[in-house]
Amino acid sequence: MKLNWTNCVLPIAAIFSFRMLGLFMLIPVFTIYAPNLMDATPALIGIALGSYGLSQGLLQIPMGLLSDRFGRKPILAVGLSLFVAGSLLGGVTNSIYGMIAARILQGMGAIGSVLIALMADLTPDEHRTKAMAVIGATIGLSFSIAMVISPTMTHYFGLSGIFYLTAILACFGLILVFGVVPTPVKEPFHLDSEVSPALLKPALKNPHLLRLNAGIFCQHFILTSTFFAIPILLQQQIEAGLLEKSWHFYLPLMVFSFLAMVPFIILAERKRMIKPIFVAAVLVIALCQTLLTVTYSYWLSICLLLFFYFIAFNFLEASLPSLVSRQASAASKGTAMGIYSSCQFLGIFAGGALAGFVYQSLNSRGLFAVNALISFLWLAIASFMNPYLYFSTLIIKSPKTDESEAIIQSKLLAIPGVVEATFIPEEKNVYLRLNHAEYKPGSVERVIATLSRKAR
Repeated sequence: MKLNWTNCVLPIAAIFSFRMLGLFMLIPVFTIYAPNLMDATPALIGIALGSYGLSQGLLQIPMGLLSDRFGRKPILAVGLSLFVAGSLLGGVTNSIYGMIAARILQGMGAIGSVLIALMADLTPDEHRTKAMAVIGATIGLSFSIAMVISPTMTHYFGLSGIFYLTAILACFGLILVFGVVPTPVKEPFHLDSEVSPALLKPALKNPHLLRLNAGIFCQHFILTSTFFAIPILLQQQIEAGLLEKSWHFYLPLMVFSFLAMVPFIILAERKRMIKPIFVAAVLVIALCQTLLTVTYSYWLSICLLLFFYFIAFNFLEASLPSLVSRQASAASKGTAMGIYSSCQFLGIFAGGALAGFVYQSLNSRGLFAVNALISFLWLAIASFMNPYLYFSTLIIKSPKTDESEAIIQSKLLAIPGVVEATFIPEEKNVYLRLNHAEYKPGSVERVIATLSRKAR
């Protein structure tokens, strides 16, 4: 079946992008402008910065489950409406408590899992990985664009301008949901894309997945905490005449750190060096945070250390989802990714909230010291990572045959490179886990074709 780019993949990716762009635009400016709010303290600003991650992390999985019961588009409408309401409240509020409420309300529009389920409903199994890669790329692009345009936009329109723009983009998202994206004829459950309550406990007990979940928690804890202090430090450099505009710093930082990261991704995949490069990237983050504790007031130090930090950050951000997907069993991939996503948002909340309290007492030095401590803790966890398994998932239709499932499974597992075969009768699919070092493309299809011919 052909993949529908114009009516399905690109509009859903755009909805993701619209929503994340507004959230990302707050990162480089929030701690500069939030002190102007009534009753603002560093501790409360930190809570406001991270609070959307709390509601987002707690509601990510429940919203996906609700969409299985009530339909994708109704839950998307509720989620985007909550997001619009939170954005409008953020635009009109003049107090820090109103801002915290606005950010929590924004996070309650936790539609990421619903959008992924909708994508799975509308895309053929064989093209789903490609469609998800497009979503990942648009989110990464949104982050880079937001970091560059946000300081200039906030300079002219204030913090309220970002919230109003976010509300407008979310309204465009609603238009795309109901005006462009087709309504699925069926909304079946997809184990590779959705969370199954029955699989939550095994996924939470998997030590390899727990290490990766701890990793994404630490990654976004450190990012949010770092960008509590960095906007303030950049503002000091502007006032000292060492930097003219914030975007003069963010634009080359985003572009060149991304370009510098690409060779490491290629090396990790082609030479199968994912674990050593992954651990090295965590070490780079730990060293950057450690050095920032003593050199955060020097302009050259900020430039160099954040450049190396973002090389490592970009590599880890690209690698972690792939690692989770490949460490999870074929049938529990959706559940594993749901837990992973929740840990990511909870890391944002913890990083923002703790950064505010630490900064209030110990300023930037204490904040970077806490980040360094978290980084070295992550390094210890990462060093015990399972050696990278080059597995991937293949979803095939169950063969129409009189053979029992046990016999079909034994024949599939006899194929070199097939390490797992799980039948899902409700979907009429078989989820296969493949080791590409041993698997020859087309082997499974030939066995399925043989079984189907015998049935005739």
